[in-house]
Amino acid sequence: MPRNPERRTQLADAGLAVLAESGARGLTHRAVDAAAGLPAGTASNYFKTRDALLGALGERIFERLAPDPATLEPLAERKPDLELMTDYVHYIVERLLGRPELSLALLELRLEAARRPGLHEILSRTLRQGFDADVAFNSNAGLPGGAEEIRLLHFAIDGLVLDQLTPGTGHPYDVDATTARLVRRLTQE
Repeated sequence: MPRNPERRTQLADAGLAVLAESGARGLTHRAVDAAAGLPAGTASNYFKTRDALLGALGERIFERLAPDPATLEPLAERKPDLELMTDYVHYIVERLLGRPELSLALLELRLEAARRPGLHEILSRTLRQGFDADVAFNSNAGLPGGAEEIRLLHFAIDGLVLDQLTPGTGHPYDVDATTARLVRRLTQE
C-alpha cells in the first residue's frame, strides 16, 4: 500500500463526499479519483478492494467527527452529574447534525455493511471501538449510567439523527429539548 497519509486522507475525504452525495451505488474508485482531482487508479492503489475503501471511509468519518479538545476542556472541569452528561450528549448531536454529509455517509456505510460481510467485519470493529471509548469516557468522567445506558443513548441518538437528516416523523420538535429528555429518561434508574 502506498504510504502517503495525506493522499490517503484526501482520497477518504473525497470518498465521503461521493458517498454522501451519490450513495453507495455511486461510490467507485474512479468516482473517488475524480472527486479528489487525482489521476484514475490512485484510489485503487490505496484501497485495493471496495471493502477496504468503504472501511477506510468509516474510520475517516470518526476522525472527522472527533470532539474538539477546546470544547471538552471546560466541560471536564464541571461536576459530573446529569446536567453535564446532557451537555456532552448535546455536543455529540451538534457534531452529528452539524456535519450532515458525514452522518449520511455513515448511514450509507451501515446499510452497505448489512449486505457485505467484509465491510460488516471492518465497520463493526470501528463502531465497537467507538462504543467502548464512549463507555470508558463516561465511566472515567464519573457520569451517570453505565454501558447499557450508553448503548440506549446510541440507539436514541442514531434515531434522532436519522429523523433529522431523512424524511422524519413530519412533526416539528426542538432537538435540544428532545436530546435533554432522552438523556434524562435513559439514565434514570
